[in-house]
Amino acid sequence: MRQLRLSLVVVTLAVLTTGACALRSPSIGDVQYNPGRYYNRSVSVEGLVTSSWGVPLVPFKVYKLGDSSGEITVVSDNSRVPPRGAKVRVKGRVTEFGTFGGRSVGLHLREENLKVLRRD
Repeated sequence: MRQLRLSLVVVTLAVLTTGACALRSPSIGDVQYNPGRYYNRSVSVEGLVTSSWGVPLVPFKVYKLGDSSGEITVVSDNSRVPPRGAKVRVKGRVTEFGTFGGRSVGLHLREENLKVLRRD
């Protein structure tokens, strides 16, 4: 009976530890340096908007999101993009325009959800 309890505790701790690690959001640097791991998957990243732009009558807007580990381009279908300096959390699908010489070209997030955490 005691071994059964001990086994149950060990299994429970293993499941909780694995679940906590799986819920961790990657940093922008993780996405940049391991694009194959995240390619065509949805991830959530958090950072500051370093620049944003859009052209009238073009169906998408673009902004750059940065954290201490790097910077990534976010492509948005929304009519508005967050202003420069805003702290945001973006959920998006990791995609690229192509691969050249084994390197990702045009790695970006296709925005699925945006939450503005703070505006400066």
